[in-house]
Amino acid sequence: MDRNTFTGLFLIMIVLAGSFYFFKPSEAEIKKEKERIAADSTKNATANTAATQAAATVAALPAVDSAALKGPFGGNISGTEQTSVLENENLKLTFTNKGGKILSVQVKGQKTYDGKPVVLFDGNQNKFGLNLNIGGKIISTNDLYFTASKNGNTSVSMRANYAGDKYIEYVYDLKPNSNKVGFNINLNGLNQVVQNNAITLNWETTLLEQEKSGKKEQEHSAPYYKYANENPSHLSVAKDEKEELKEGKIEWFSFKQHFFSAVLIPAVPFDKGDLEVKVSTQPGQIKWYGANMQLTFNQLAAQSYAMEFYFGTNKFSTLKAQGHELEKQVDMGYWPLKYINRFIVLPVFNFLEGFGWNYGLIILLLTIMLKVAMSPLTYKSYLSMAKMRILKPEMDEIKAKVGEDNPTLLQQEYLKLYKQVGVNPLGGCLPMLLQLPFVMAFFFFFPNLFELRGESFLWMKDLSTYDDFIKFGVNIPVLGNHLSLMCILMTVSTLIYTYFNNQISGATGQMKYIGYIMPIVFLGVLNSYPSGLNYYYFLANMLTFAQQFLIKSMVDDEKIHKTLQDNKAKPVAEKKKSRFSAKLEDYMRQQQQAQIQQKKNK
Repeated sequence: MDRNTFTGLFLIMIVLAGSFYFFKPSEAEIKKEKERIAADSTKNATANTAATQAAATVAALPAVDSAALKGPFGGNISGTEQTSVLENENLKLTFTNKGGKILSVQVKGQKTYDGKPVVLFDGNQNKFGLNLNIGGKIISTNDLYFTASKNGNTSVSMRANYAGDKYIEYVYDLKPNSNKVGFNINLNGLNQVVQNNAITLNWETTLLEQEKSGKKEQEHSAPYYKYANENPSHLSVAKDEKEELKEGKIEWFSFKQHFFSAVLIPAVPFDKGDLEVKVSTQPGQIKWYGANMQLTFNQLAAQSYAMEFYFGTNKFSTLKAQGHELEKQVDMGYWPLKYINRFIVLPVFNFLEGFGWNYGLIILLLTIMLKVAMSPLTYKSYLSMAKMRILKPEMDEIKAKVGEDNPTLLQQEYLKLYKQVGVNPLGGCLPMLLQLPFVMAFFFFFPNLFELRGESFLWMKDLSTYDDFIKFGVNIPVLGNHLSLMCILMTVSTLIYTYFNNQISGATGQMKYIGYIMPIVFLGVLNSYPSGLNYYYFLANMLTFAQQFLIKSMVDDEKIHKTLQDNKAKPVAEKKKSRFSAKLEDYMRQQQQAQIQQKKNK
């Protein structure tokens, strides 16, 4: 330490010592401070006594219900989501205590097009619950946390307490070997808190894609509903739509997609409600459905509503076994096509199915049976077209003689010839028209036939959808991203059939080429339709070839020509004139007179 540092420290010590001496308190100041400290001690003791008394008073007051401070169902507003499961041989149901609802439904024994389990709906995409008017505020039970309790493997109950003995309870019951789920709503003590005389049951869900073609699945999916004592109806399958249901009591409503349905059937029909559908554009989703159904609330202390769900396939026989005309959700076509499918085609199909054969063989036998049943009409059609073909040389002579400038006169001359030889010009068309309803009926039958789903035959892995034998990798207008081999075979067979049909009928001009254009058009239309449908049309064409070959061997053109000439030689009095021929002659005569009058006026 140097001298300067030591000198500095010494001076600091002198300053501090001087400060303690000169600034120390006097005896009077010390006494005054002691009195102040004593007064503060007395004041603090009094405050502590008051605080102790206040705490004792608070402890003596009744406890405040924290749930009540949150409003109706305050104890159920928040919680931890928990799930439970019920399952039988047909269904696996997952329940959640949030909303006390069914969280997801898996239909056992069924797979999606890519081999995954069929789940009708899942997660937060499914909303279900009651909307209650309490204190002028709408409370949705979908947002509440219920207390779940499971009764064995067959029943689950969910309860949300309002206060005391006031509560809402949902009870779900799943029986063995059943696709139905019993559902009961129990309201206890809510007559004192629920306003108005109606409660709304809300159900919203998003259908998940199950099939190979999401577009086709959308075209066969729609919400269905049934008024009591009326046939089921449905909303649009092609666009967004909302419909008010107020024309009668609602017996049931359904969230139906192509091959599966979720149906809610109340024991007492709903008073009224509304249904809504929105087409989804999200991958893996088909459509969004929403339903609001009104339940009558009679202000009883204890009130229950019994219902049941149906979760399962849209197999016609399965839906019919559930009752309530659920099978009418299966689109069998318009009148009279639906009657042909329901009362003729479907029973025959079910009969053949009972033998346990491959569905490709069943379709073959079904087509053969139909062709055999229609063979008399096919024979008449062929015979009539053969007569017209044999008459064609004489008709060409008439055309050359009369000319084409006067079509009315030309038709009259044709009618005279038909009358002389005893030929009906529409004889070939009428049998074909009688067969047309059956051909069109299959257009609805196969695309909606659940039995074909997932069934393979030859190279076709699933008869209920298209076979993408050739994949383009990109979308091509009209055709899409694939080319169906069975559709190609159907188109080629139709072109060949058209060629032979023109040979038989002797068709010329535009009519000859129209027959070739239509199969090409149908190639684009049917390319995305089920391979089972194209397979049927292909078989029908091939069997028609066989029929025509057989009939041709039975029909002698020379004999037909001789018969026509013999008819021409008969006296006019011996020839029968059909009602159609008479009307056609009158019409032609009137047209000719009108043309003559028109020329005179000029």
